[in-house]
Amino acid sequence: MKEYRIQDLSRFENPPGFRGRPKPVVAMWWIVDALLFRPSPAPLYGWRRFLLRCFGARIGKGARIKPTARITYPWKVAIGDYCWIGQRVELYSLGPITIGDNVCISQDAYLCAGDHDRTNVAFTIRSFPIVVEDEVWIASQSFVMPGVTIGKGAVVAVRSLVTKDVDPGMLVAGQPAHVLGPRTAS
Repeated sequence: MKEYRIQDLSRFENPPGFRGRPKPVVAMWWIVDALLFRPSPAPLYGWRRFLLRCFGARIGKGARIKPTARITYPWKVAIGDYCWIGQRVELYSLGPITIGDNVCISQDAYLCAGDHDRTNVAFTIRSFPIVVEDEVWIASQSFVMPGVTIGKGAVVAVRSLVTKDVDPGMLVAGQPAHVLGPRTAS
């Protein structure tokens, strides 16, 4: 009797053009990230904005990106004006990640714009865009799933798992995240 396989990683291949740039450009980014971006002193925000822009990222004025932030493919990332990207934030940009103005993404948050097709034996990789609208706060250690939009002014509380869109102005928390109520401003 032949064994039925539900997952065979020997058959996995990245789709053509999936990374969005030729392999040498991807490799060059990894080198620049390791040697120039990550070791840079914390106050050198302009330096890190420059490096990301050199690799096609759209970075707004006054954006503060910490040196330990990880950005998989900068050419798939847009970050608005006066954003804060905290320590060890992961922008896993298999698909586009768009971040509006005045957004705070706190330390250890993870925005994951891709996954694998669990129904495909070759474990095919897929990408879905993430959109974070203006004035959002994603608190520490939160995880944002592929394809999610977080509406203007929303707050994602600490260690939340965001599996679906968040309406503007809402405070969400939990695993999975659920609405606690509206965000209020003083």
